[in-house]
Amino acid sequence: MELGEIRERINVVNDEMLGLFLERMKLSAEVAEAKRTAGVPILDKTREREILAKMTEKGGAENETYVYQFFSTLMNLSKAKQSELLTGKSKILETIGKMTEKEEALFPKSGLIACQGVEGANSQEACDRLFPHGSILYVSSFEAVFQAVQSGLCKFGVLPIENSSNGSVRAVYSLLQKYDFYVVRSTRLWIHHTLLVKPGTKLSDIKTIYSHQQAIGQCSKYLDKLKDVNVVPCANTAIAAKAVSEAPDKNCAAIASKRCAELYGLEALDENIQDSENNYTRFICVTKDPMMYEGANHISMIVSCANTPGSLYEMLSKPATLGINMIKLESCPIPGRNFEFVFFVELEASVKEPGVPAMLADLERSCPEVWFLGNYAEI
Repeated sequence: MELGEIRERINVVNDEMLGLFLERMKLSAEVAEAKRTAGVPILDKTREREILAKMTEKGGAENETYVYQFFSTLMNLSKAKQSELLTGKSKILETIGKMTEKEEALFPKSGLIACQGVEGANSQEACDRLFPHGSILYVSSFEAVFQAVQSGLCKFGVLPIENSSNGSVRAVYSLLQKYDFYVVRSTRLWIHHTLLVKPGTKLSDIKTIYSHQQAIGQCSKYLDKLKDVNVVPCANTAIAAKAVSEAPDKNCAAIASKRCAELYGLEALDENIQDSENNYTRFICVTKDPMMYEGANHISMIVSCANTPGSLYEMLSKPATLGINMIKLESCPIPGRNFEFVFFVELEASVKEPGVPAMLADLERSCPEVWFLGNYAEI
């Protein structure tokens, strides 16, 4: 048979399959209504397993994998349709409703912004990028940023959330959960670290190096080469530079940005000492009320999964069914629990897209805990 003839037959089969698929989705809607009336959940794992076993057996050993995948996808689409029709009461949907009701077109350029550290910190540069005309309130810790926003002293706070070389800043994720805050913007900065010293200091003079824990991790290869040097974590790289400038002697150094040299009267002894040139830190802007601005295309969540076989797959399949790109999935152990994890999840999507709110509500119903952290744009 010629290729053209084969394609014609495929076209006929495609038309037949489309008709059958539409009929099946219509039946899925009827199933949703029946489940609503009976008050039963969407997910029925026993029936799913029965259908998959039956269909794969009928398909034969040669096509077992393909048949299994086909019907798995079909059932995921069916559940997505049912979820859209059975959204019901949901905290996430209530939050999305508040966000979309007061969606604002333009992100503000000014205001008083809470930021951890002192002048010269990377967080300060992130603040300047996010709020070109803003004023910065420097505070001593990440939690103090949240407290400044919680109290109403500042409307927004800016914090680091992850680094391309050294992973997520898990303390910030924990604080997002604790304070029930929302992300409204994010930005990425290229981070290049410099070893700063008092003028005239030699590398052989250095006995102690100060920096933030993340910066220390990002410069681990450089630090491993130094002998008899004590590395001391600080709250912030700029604070480390300030401490060196105020030290009574020349036997200490700081890992910080080069701009801190001018700010604190220091010299750059070694530049670009980070392990990787592809060293970016991502910063988020948080606020206490659910808000959304025009152009929002990132959704962030923290999701816990049941400690049972297939639970992670069930979670991942929900956005995949809608063709949503998952741009981050990172596991984090839950303190005090044996081998139980939460997952930091980011999706490339908007809550204004059809099916997305229903998918999020379905996640909320099917997972033990879901923290919806916001829908925002990255600049």
